[in-house]
Amino acid sequence: MPRRRANDKHRAVDKQEPVIGLLTIELHFPEFHSLKEKRMVVKAIKDRLRSRFNAAVAEIGYQDLWQRALLAAVSISGERRVLESLLEAMARDVEQRHPPEWVQVAIELID
Repeated sequence: MPRRRANDKHRAVDKQEPVIGLLTIELHFPEFHSLKEKRMVVKAIKDRLRSRFNAAVAEIGYQDLWQRALLAAVSISGERRVLESLLEAMARDVEQRHPPEWVQVAIELID
């Protein structure tokens, strides 16, 4: 069976354009007294989001403050609804595991 190249004029026309989803979560840890405490919890959150939701996750702000963290998670899908649902599930997961530290969450979808 011959393979088709990406620029082949006979390729399928029913493909969907990808949608990129960005979730940002700002957390506050009032009981922490060191960066070591904060980094252990932030690492656990990042690892869980990566493994459970297959997302790319990074700490993008407040790296030198021990009582705050700003995390970003990114995922991509062919369907906007599926991606939005995934990002909302990720936010709920963090909120359920760290409710007193919850500060702010934002979801952005880029077509």
